[in-house]
Amino acid sequence: MISRVAKSYGLIRLLMKPSGGGCLRVPQFLRCYPADGFSAFRSCNTARRNRFMSASSFSSTDPMAGEEANGGVTLLPAVEDKYGGVMAEMSRPMDPSAFSALLRSSLSTWTLQGKKGVWIKLPRQLIGLAETAVKEGFWFHHAEQNYLMLVYWIPKQDHTLPSNASHRVGIAAFVINHKKEVLVVQEKTGRFKGQGIWKFPTGVVNEGEYIHDGSVREVKEETGVDTEFVQVLAFRQTHKAFFEKSDLFFVCMLKPLSLEINAQETEIEAAQWMPWEEYKKQPFVQNHELLRYMTDICSAKTNGDYEGFTPLPVSAPDLQGNLYFNNRDLSSRH
Repeated sequence: MISRVAKSYGLIRLLMKPSGGGCLRVPQFLRCYPADGFSAFRSCNTARRNRFMSASSFSSTDPMAGEEANGGVTLLPAVEDKYGGVMAEMSRPMDPSAFSALLRSSLSTWTLQGKKGVWIKLPRQLIGLAETAVKEGFWFHHAEQNYLMLVYWIPKQDHTLPSNASHRVGIAAFVINHKKEVLVVQEKTGRFKGQGIWKFPTGVVNEGEYIHDGSVREVKEETGVDTEFVQVLAFRQTHKAFFEKSDLFFVCMLKPLSLEINAQETEIEAAQWMPWEEYKKQPFVQNHELLRYMTDICSAKTNGDYEGFTPLPVSAPDLQGNLYFNNRDLSSRH
């Protein structure tokens, strides 16, 4: 090994012949390396990449320094999506000017490759890079607790990117016991605070939660009553209901498994089992079109004259979910 190194070093010294002034003349193909002899074992591409990383405040071991595509162009690390675009997820700190240069070279390459949408996911600790991305033409798509998603559209035509989540999903729980009493609450907060109005338990379905599971949870949280989901009886859609988002509101019927009430202290002023006919006679219910329809539907269901929608676990090509349907009229076919 020592002999091979010595011979290599001797060859380099031979190539680096003294010039007329007595100084070593470095051959053209070695001039991109330090004159330490051993640098000849590195490739020119590696040297150029290292100089770029140094100028851009990157470390050659930093995964956020990107990766070289064909032709030695350094790109943001990204994966292709299913729709002809790319997704870049940032994870390490980066100088904004270096990020800007890397973003421009990436966009140029992705444009030549015929890519369409470009998504950049910034974790909360790298939110400072958002200004740089916006200056390059990106816009905010959505934000969650721990990240911001930005997007860019390369083609000249109008973009076909999906919008941010457009709806919030809420539920109202119709819980009626064997005495024809309905579970109702008065709220401490919100639009009905202090009005003495008795209403169904209501709430918002959590992310990743099914409608039927959310209705059972909300009833338990607000009243302490255990229930079993029966059916979705109806749903209502409105727009610009919550931070300019639309709202889907599902009326659900549940069967009580317990009767003891333990009202939620933070949100519920009072809770009780109220005779169904008494609930319907409230002026608030009589004067509210939506509530009148809701009570008519609930009454028809309890009388056996109406059928709602029952959840059926089903699988799609790549997802598992629930299909809500009228199983009474389809039961004979399956």
